[in-house]
Amino acid sequence: MQEQDFYAELTSAIRHVYLVSQDFIPLHAPVFDGNEKKYLCETIDSTFVSSVGEFVNQVEIKLAEFTGARYAIATGNGTLALHAALILAGVEQNTEVITQPLSFVATGNAILYCKARPVFVDVDKDTASLSPESLLRFLQQHAQINDDGVCINKTTGARISACVPMHSFGFVGRIREIADICKKWHIPLVEDSAESLGSYCGDIHTGRFGQLGVLSFNGNKTITCGGGGAILTDDEQLAKKAKHITTTAKVPHKWEFYHDELGYNYRMPNINAALLVAQLEQLPHFLSNKAETAALYLEHFKHLNVQLLQPLPGTTANYWLNTLIFENREQRDGFLQFSNDNGVMTRPAWTLMNKMPAFADAVVFEIENAQWLEDRLVNIPSSVR
Repeated sequence: MQEQDFYAELTSAIRHVYLVSQDFIPLHAPVFDGNEKKYLCETIDSTFVSSVGEFVNQVEIKLAEFTGARYAIATGNGTLALHAALILAGVEQNTEVITQPLSFVATGNAILYCKARPVFVDVDKDTASLSPESLLRFLQQHAQINDDGVCINKTTGARISACVPMHSFGFVGRIREIADICKKWHIPLVEDSAESLGSYCGDIHTGRFGQLGVLSFNGNKTITCGGGGAILTDDEQLAKKAKHITTTAKVPHKWEFYHDELGYNYRMPNINAALLVAQLEQLPHFLSNKAETAALYLEHFKHLNVQLLQPLPGTTANYWLNTLIFENREQRDGFLQFSNDNGVMTRPAWTLMNKMPAFADAVVFEIENAQWLEDRLVNIPSSVR
């Protein structure tokens, strides 16, 4: 089959799944078919449109119930949630944070906000998420636990203050293994679960395997409130601290303005929370619909020479995005060109963070799989149908 014919068949299969022949198909469009307008009007009528309001409270209760976390703290977006979570985990200036180079840049940016230095280790090809084997090899070669029980990079002398795996495109990484390694090496685990609301390892929701996890509700996520994020934790003290520092560290008082430490204006506004409550009511339907879409793609593509990223056994993906794996970068780019020229929005994986100027000083450790995936991955339309 000629390459152009191959690209045309793939594009046609996507159109068939979405039953669209001519119109533009976005990568992931929001769906507002529930109580969004009703709750927005209620919020406007209440005049509580900023970071204090009943819908913010409801978001936190409903997220905790859905994920099984004891506590959820709503924030303005996922990057703010990750920055605050890193602070809560003890990430400080001149420490190091282990993460993956294949991720949205927000993962690395949050580390830099703390004036810490990222350490990029490899991902697994079958998950596109952080590889526990690569993590362990890095630690065995470069780390030690000192007399105070602190994990130190022997090469740089810096404290390794956190590990941040990211569940790429909603597919769950080998998070149990990563959690076990972090526990053994005394490294706080902060899960970047921004893309994986509704994804599980066994019966445990992502974001619950370490001290803290974070979620995102950006406009392109499974559910959205325009922006929005959340911190998940089972630790009561961390939850109280999270709410405190994300509310400018203001000490409660009827009229005085006193802030007892460095705080951040990171809370989710009530007007966004109103949207999110309505979206949470529809989440089970969205997840079911997206699983059906993934099954249709698998059926339509089975006779074509292209792979789809699949969940690991024992895990449940939310199928936020469906991800094709091509044979090489040339084929990847050919399909990206053809599909976008023909009204089907597709996108590659992110450029590896270690290639970007902001991360020029980062430590990079055996990232061959990450480079292999960057050359081959393409995300295809995955909206609720």
